[in-house]
Amino acid sequence: MRREAKRDMPRPVSQDKTRGVADASAKNWVDRYAPAGLLPYLRLARADRPIGFFLLALPCFWAVALAGRSIDEPYPDPCLLLLFAIGAIVMRAAGCTYNDIVDRDIDAAVERTRSRPLPSGQVSVTAAVIFMLALCLVGLAVLLSLNNFSFWLGLGAIPIVALYPFVKRISNWPQAVLGLAFNWGAFVGWTAVLGRLDLAPLLLYAGAVAWTVGYDTIYAHQDREDDDLIGMKSTALKFGRATKPWLCLFYGLAWLGVLGAGLLASSGTVFLIGMALAGAQLAWQVITLDIDDADNCLARFRSNREFGVIIFVAATLDMALASLA
Repeated sequence: MRREAKRDMPRPVSQDKTRGVADASAKNWVDRYAPAGLLPYLRLARADRPIGFFLLALPCFWAVALAGRSIDEPYPDPCLLLLFAIGAIVMRAAGCTYNDIVDRDIDAAVERTRSRPLPSGQVSVTAAVIFMLALCLVGLAVLLSLNNFSFWLGLGAIPIVALYPFVKRISNWPQAVLGLAFNWGAFVGWTAVLGRLDLAPLLLYAGAVAWTVGYDTIYAHQDREDDDLIGMKSTALKFGRATKPWLCLFYGLAWLGVLGAGLLASSGTVFLIGMALAGAQLAWQVITLDIDDADNCLARFRSNREFGVIIFVAATLDMALASLA
């Protein structure tokens, strides 16, 4: 009875354009400093929640560093890192905008997402589409700055990105599709350096996809009850109380994939030390996770930035020390 009552209860959507988004930090720079006219668009682009930028950019950075290590470069190409940083900012924003356009009715029914710009009425659908297309043009310019192989390979992510928001309606594995889309840059980062694909980036990509399934399952536990009520699917609902064993599996595969890629790229002791620290960070997430505490889930999810940074710093230091040998 209580579930049915909750299902039928109307959920008013706030029209307050000054209200922050529910899962953004209370002190984020967008809400504090952005001009009022830009505020809804920066929220639509998730500029108030920069963790997504790191999760999208870091696999690209890993690939640039490991590809450079395989040919004895002393450091990752800074120009490529800048291009991938720009690409991650604009394509994450474009992808989130597209996802919000498709999911605007669903977002209005979920407590955590109803304050987003589209369901709350801060931005119209037409304005969101124009904004998304402008972002895509910047992303296209970034791809055109890379070699031809990387350009065409980068376009290959588009069908996966387009499919992602619909998967939660039909499958328990939208996190896997997100992983396929979100980590495509591991391929492009590698080919941007070497102009070809090898076994190492395949392992890196597979590991990064498993990593995404893990961290996005943690994220999805915030919406578990609402998703269940409105009929949306996720790995959080599928795994349920068995989430921690599943996380051990996916995080273990992620760690092994990145480790294997590093070894194939001739990475040395410093990289291995970094991987040990990164593995400890993943273990901490699993051990301390409380799937019934939304704040705990959000904190563990955000901590994956540290996991990714540890790997990139380790790979970069390994390159520098190898060049001195």
